[in-house]
Amino acid sequence: MSSVSQMKENSETSKWLDAHYDPVANLYTFSSCIALADLHGDGENKLVVGDLGTGSCNMKLKVYRGTGLMSENTLLDLPTGLVSFLMDQHEPRTPAIAVASGPFIYVYKNLRPYFKFTLPPLEVNALEQDVWNQAREDMIDPLSLKEMLEGIRDKADVPLSVRSLRFLMLDPQDTEAFVNLHKAQPIRRQTVITCIGTLKKNMADEDAVSCLVIGTESKDVYILDPEAFTILSKMSLPSPPTQMDVTGQFDVEFRITVACRNGNIYILRRDSPKPKYCIELSSHPVGLVRMGKSVVVGCAQETLQGFTQKGKKLWTACLPAPVTTMGVMDLPTRGFQAVLVGLANCEVHLYRDKNLISTIKTPDVVTSICFGRYGREDGTLIMTTKGGGLIVKILKRTAVFDDRDSAPGPPLAQSIRLNIPKKTKLYVDQTMRERENAVAMHRAFQMDLSRLRLAAARAYVKALESSLTPMSSSLSEPLKMNAVVQGLGPSFKLTLNIQNTAACRPVMNLAISFLYDESLYSMKTAFFKVTFLLIHHISHFLFIRLFVRDNAAHIITYIIITVSHNNMCRCVA
Repeated sequence: MSSVSQMKENSETSKWLDAHYDPVANLYTFSSCIALADLHGDGENKLVVGDLGTGSCNMKLKVYRGTGLMSENTLLDLPTGLVSFLMDQHEPRTPAIAVASGPFIYVYKNLRPYFKFTLPPLEVNALEQDVWNQAREDMIDPLSLKEMLEGIRDKADVPLSVRSLRFLMLDPQDTEAFVNLHKAQPIRRQTVITCIGTLKKNMADEDAVSCLVIGTESKDVYILDPEAFTILSKMSLPSPPTQMDVTGQFDVEFRITVACRNGNIYILRRDSPKPKYCIELSSHPVGLVRMGKSVVVGCAQETLQGFTQKGKKLWTACLPAPVTTMGVMDLPTRGFQAVLVGLANCEVHLYRDKNLISTIKTPDVVTSICFGRYGREDGTLIMTTKGGGLIVKILKRTAVFDDRDSAPGPPLAQSIRLNIPKKTKLYVDQTMRERENAVAMHRAFQMDLSRLRLAAARAYVKALESSLTPMSSSLSEPLKMNAVVQGLGPSFKLTLNIQNTAACRPVMNLAISFLYDESLYSMKTAFFKVTFLLIHHISHFLFIRLFVRDNAAHIITYIIITVSHNNMCRCVA
């Protein structure tokens, strides 16, 4: 109840209207498994969600209309992605829903199963095939089979099949039963789908026919024909893809931005079977969206980074918490585009470039974000939470977002590029002179640097010899000391200042002894212990009375002794 009241209080000053909040909707999904689509061609968009259920059961394809559940279909496996796309020009123009799950793509039309696409099988290792053939003919025992498969796994370029990997994981007493059960079946290597997207076929219109783009665990990207579901193009990546963003048209020009499991981002283009550009990140990407001609990446080290289409870094923004999900907020009617970033501190931040322009507080951690037309309302923000809740917010028509950054930090003017003047002839001549005399200039710089170091070392030695800044010679008791004599005579006041220079360790068991000519000076106590601890950055003052018997002057030496180690530091006052 407190979270609901908090949302109502925030709505008074927020730019969003709280349209619906259901904390027990039992929706467990991610941004890749949620979409908005006009499934019946009536101008009213529905919410399509691929629900993960418990992770092992209750996986369903759910469709929401307004605030209620409209229909649901059972899924056979965990969904990894969900998209809506137009697969033909037939009337009425109703989109289909493609759900990626395992090695299959299930296509639904009018909320009914329409087509099932299966990924092509992968090449089987020839040595593995030969070993299983020998096992089928009873030429080798299960123990020999296991040893041979282990050797193939360590050296072969083609990975082993799932059957062989499962066999290698078994205990010795279970291997014979496994071989008898599977040796007669053919070996197959099947990959799975990791991400899915859509690509316009030949027109950029919103209601144009789109191709399916899928990334697989075998480091491949496939582009499928929307009608025949044949493979139109195949591209390879250095690592399995995890997220992708697609723009352009297949028959003209397109770019596929892919975040991979090795922590890099690759950009694929038309007529190029391998990546055209590579973006190396300092940490793994957890979110990837495109804004116009720039790519925005949310990283695991709590940063948001912007890049150009060719991989040049534009900016970096630090986040207060780890990123959980990302989405694009696009309002064509207002000409406004921004990035929605869900954080682990129950907040959703709205960024335009590197500037934070709005913050939305949520009752739970957001796991998926979708912005677009829902029902007949254009500016609708739909979020699901970690606890299975559903949040629907509508952007107020009077809402205005400022371009200035609302987060504390340097001013916006600091990020404006300076108007650097053109290169003059004097600048060019100076550059040429530096190139021609680079060795001589470097030697002169090194000579000046050596002289500076020598002068600093001589000054330091002189200070030590004259006891201008007395320091302890023991690393276990780092002390800094000085002495000041006050008075006109014959009675003087000797003030000792002792300071511990260690960062976090006190110094104990100290004693102070004075050495002087007793015929010239007299002191009430020439040896005493320091009873307190010397703590870092705190100066301790000791006051001693000194009497002069004659007008002659002589040196008084005081020694600080560590009683336990007999380490001492000698200074002159």
